[in-house]
Amino acid sequence: MTTLVTGARGKVGRALVARLHSAGHAVRAASSHPARLTVPAGVETRELVLDRPGTFAAALDGVRQVFLYPEPAGIHELIDTAGAAGVEHVVLLSSSSVLAPGAEDDALAGHSLKVERALAASPLTCTFLRPDAFASNSFGWAYPIGRGLPVQLAFPDAHIAPIHPEDIADIAFEALTGDSLTGRRLTLTGSESLTFRRQLAILGDAIGRGIPVERISRAEAERQMGAHMPAPMVASLLDLWEAADHGPAAVADTTETLLGRPARSYAQWARENAAAFTGASS
Repeated sequence: MTTLVTGARGKVGRALVARLHSAGHAVRAASSHPARLTVPAGVETRELVLDRPGTFAAALDGVRQVFLYPEPAGIHELIDTAGAAGVEHVVLLSSSSVLAPGAEDDALAGHSLKVERALAASPLTCTFLRPDAFASNSFGWAYPIGRGLPVQLAFPDAHIAPIHPEDIADIAFEALTGDSLTGRRLTLTGSESLTFRRQLAILGDAIGRGIPVERISRAEAERQMGAHMPAPMVASLLDLWEAADHGPAAVADTTETLLGRPARSYAQWARENAAAFTGASS
C-alpha cells in the first residue's frame, strides 16, 4: 500500500518519508519541485502542485493513503482524483488555529479550515493533525540573534506550547501505519507552555550567550512583519499573540499522551539548531 507524502521538502514531510521508508512501507514523495527533493534511495518522487489539478492523477496513481499539506485551491479536484485513484485515508497537517472563534474569517485559520471542511464532507477517511506553534518558528529570530541584535517583539510575554517538528512526524507516522489515531481530530502541542521571552532565554543557553529582548509597539511590529507577509496574515498573528499574553498556553495531545513516549522539549530543539543562531550558517 503506497503512501503519498505531499510537501516532502518540508521538515515534517522529509522526516515522515524517512520513517516510512525505514520501516519498509512503500512511500512516494511529492513536491512542486520534485528535482529538489532529497529522499532515501528507492523512494519514488512525483510533481504535485496543490493548486494545479493537472498534476494530481500521476501523483495519486496506485496510492492508498495521503499525508496532505493544506491548500484550499484545488482541494475539491484533489478529493475527486483521490477517490477515483482508490485513496482510502488522508492525514491532514492542519492547524490548531481552526478551533479559535472566528476561524472562518481568519487569514491563517481559514486556510486550513476550508481544507478540513472539504475533506470532512468527502467519503474519504480523514485524520486531522492540528499542531499549535512549531518550535522551528524560532528560525524567524535567527537574523538578529546571529548578529548580536535584540529580538524585537510586540508581545514578548505571549505564551505558546511549541511542538518539535519531529514529534509531529512521529504522530503522523502512527496515523498512517497504525489504527489508534485513524479518523480522529487531534490538537498537538509540546509538553510545556513558554513565553517568547523564555524561549529566547533557552536559545541563549544553547548558544552560550544572552539574547536581549526589546518590546516594540504593535504598529512597529506590523510595519516590520508587513515587509515579508500579507497584512491579513500579520494581523492574524499579532491578534493571536496578543490574546496569548495573559497566561499559560494549554497543553493538549503530545507524543506522551498519544504514543507513550516523552515529548521532545524546546530546549532539545534549541540545542539541535544552535548553529542557525550563531551566524555560522549565514
